[in-house]
Amino acid sequence: MKPQSLAHTLAHKLPHTLASTALALALLGAAPTSGALETFTATTGADKPAKGKKGKPAKAPKPATDKGSAEGKAERDKRLLRECRGRPNAGACEGYAS
Repeated sequence: MKPQSLAHTLAHKLPHTLASTALALALLGAAPTSGALETFTATTGADKPAKGKKGKPAKAPKPATDKGSAEGKAERDKRLLRECRGRPNAGACEGYAS
């Protein structure tokens, strides 16, 4: 059996070695970035307010108000007087039943 030349050995193993190295580098490069970005916090002097200057407090968002139906107070009173005739004076009809 004839010993293989160094060039033949390198030519045969080089593509496999390069592919394995590229895959390993890709896996190592991708894994730390996802976790590192979530926990990394950088602070610089520009982020801090200067002495004597106060930052504006954040305004709390106003809760959404329920407009209900489109009827006004007078319209509601008329409707309840009409609908509550002859019913017991309880629930929504309290004060409107006769």
